[in-house]
Parts: sequence; C-alpha cells; structure tokens
Amino acid sequence: MGWLPNVSVMRNPAILSATSNPTPPSSPERGRLPARGVSGLFDACQIGVVLRAVLFVEALVATATLFVSSSPGEWLVQTATVTGGALPATLLWLVAACGLKKPLGRLPRQAQYAAGAVLGAVSALYGCGLLRLTGVLGTAPWLASAVAGAFIAGMVMAAMVLRARGQTPAAMTARLEELQSRIRPHFLFNTLNSAIALVREEPAKAETMLEDLAELFRQALADPGESGTLADEIALAERYLAIEQVRFGDRLRIRWDLDAAASSARLPPLLLQPLVENAIKHGVEPSPEGARLRIRTERRGDVVVIEVVNSLPPLRWADEPLPRGHGIALANVRDRLRLLHDMQMQFSAGMDQKNYRVRIAIPAES
Repeated sequence: MGWLPNVSVMRNPAILSATSNPTPPSSPERGRLPARGVSGLFDACQIGVVLRAVLFVEALVATATLFVSSSPGEWLVQTATVTGGALPATLLWLVAACGLKKPLGRLPRQAQYAAGAVLGAVSALYGCGLLRLTGVLGTAPWLASAVAGAFIAGMVMAAMVLRARGQTPAAMTARLEELQSRIRPHFLFNTLNSAIALVREEPAKAETMLEDLAELFRQALADPGESGTLADEIALAERYLAIEQVRFGDRLRIRWDLDAAASSARLPPLLLQPLVENAIKHGVEPSPEGARLRIRTERRGDVVVIEVVNSLPPLRWADEPLPRGHGIALANVRDRLRLLHDMQMQFSAGMDQKNYRVRIAIPAES
C-alpha cells in the first residue's frame, strides 16, 4: 500500500481493505457511539489486580505473624505456614470474582459488596480447611478466618472502586482537551474557508468536508462511554484527516495499514485523535515539504499493536527552533490506557531515525 496524497483515494474502501469499517462517511453506522461497559466492582480479571491483591494479602500475613514471632527464623516459618492457607484462599476469591464479574455487575452496589464479602469468607474458610487437613493447625479458627476473609475482601473491593473512580478525572481532562483542540478557532476557520472555496468548483467535496466537521463536533460533544473499539477510533481519525487533507493537499501523505482482526480491541474514547493531531501539528505544519503519516494496526496473537508514525520536518526549513510540545497529550493517553488495561498495556513514544513513532500494545478483544 503506497502513500495516499488525496482525500478520495484515502477514503476508498478498496484502499482500506484491512479496516473493519468500510461504511461510507454519510452512513449513521459510522458515527455510532461506543457501548458502555458493565458498571461493577469486580474487576479481578486483570493481571495487575491479581498481582496487587496477592501482594496485599502477603503483606498482611507478614505483618500479622510479627506479633507471634520471637525471632526472624520463627517469623519466616510462621509467614510460610500462614501463606499456605492465605494464598490459595486469595486465588480462589480472585477466580470466583472474575468468573462472576458480569452477573454480579448487574446487582446493586450494596449487593455486590455483600456478595464479595461472602466470597471472601468462603475463600478464607477454604484456606483454613487446607491448613487443618494438612495438620498444620491443631484447632481451626473457623469464625476468625471467615471474618478476616470478609474484611480483606471488602478492602480489596474498596481499592477497586477507588481505582475505577480514578478514571473519571483523567477521562474528563482528556475530553476537555479534545474539545479545545477540535474547536480551536484556527482549525474551525481553516475548515470553513476550505469548504467555501470548494462550494462552487467541487460542491460534493465541500459537502463531504462539512459532514466530516459536523461528525467531529458531534463526537466531541457526545457523552462518551467507558471504552470504545479501535474501529470507532479509526473512523474518527479518517474524518479528521479527510479535513486536513483538503487543507494541506499533497503536503500530507497518508498511509493506512489496518488489520481487520484488531478492530474490536477496546480503547478509551477519543484516544487516537490527539496522537493524529500531534502528528499533523509537529510533522506537517512546520515543513513546506509536508510530511508522511502512517497509521498501522496489527493483531499478534492476544495483543493488538497500534502505531502512529510521522516524518519530521527538515531542520533547514526552520528559521527558528521548531516548537516542541509539553507531552501533556501523550501522558494523558498513557494514563488513560493504564486505567483501562492496567499492566496489560504498553506505551512508547519517541524519535525513530527521521520519524516520530508512538506505539501502543493492548490486549485483543476475545
């Protein structure tokens, strides 16, 4: 697939044969909003949550055994002994919480807390039973184990809720930044002026351009869900780049390498847009020669890779130092990805020879 210097070629479904969304721009299907996720406390299916829960329980065990140990050696023995029951109980609770995530997510919050506490008590009784059956405990403290299990489960669920609430300010900050970037006056005026210039000579292209602009505003002003698909983000980027293509003409050369198998991967809404805007601002605008922009998606097993690469302007054109961003947009993208995918995501950005490359790796939607 070669570099695409014009709007009509860029939007041709034959060129975008790898994309999962070849719907024409005027189709209402193209502008659909991402579906909202289930609102639940049980987010125990992520590796990061499992790791933190295990470390938290182990820290509690290590601290508690300090009270009944008279020497470091005895403390190690006591910690290992209690871990023999606490670790299986913790893993059982995590497996149960993950398996019941969807049905429990449909319950009221109070019922979710109660169910989680009951699962914690049952899991603790299971761990206590293991220690009793293996002869480690002469007398099993059933009641104390159940109460401790319910209490620890409640603490873990509270931590999950606090982490989920942490998504709100990050999402709102990103939403405000996207509104400002899309509705900034010079972008709006340039788009309208370009459309006016096309009205008489190429009315169809002017109409398409105004439709794209209207869709950008509609998405920016809509109430986003917790996550959307990569296909939705690609469709929005297509509309934005279609407008910028009219503005820059042959100076903007776009290449799409899209893998249909990656289209269902989950992303926070309005995540790809700031990366594309950064590529335009720092790659195309400063250079009279323009720049090349490449957007690539690929599914590799259980991982989806997303890359946004733009060539950098030659230094000989710069009468003064080229403007450098503050990295706010990149930091926001990274933080929002971490909130959605935790330790299962990878994010990198930086110079790659004569290009600037942003690379994202996230779990594929099963």
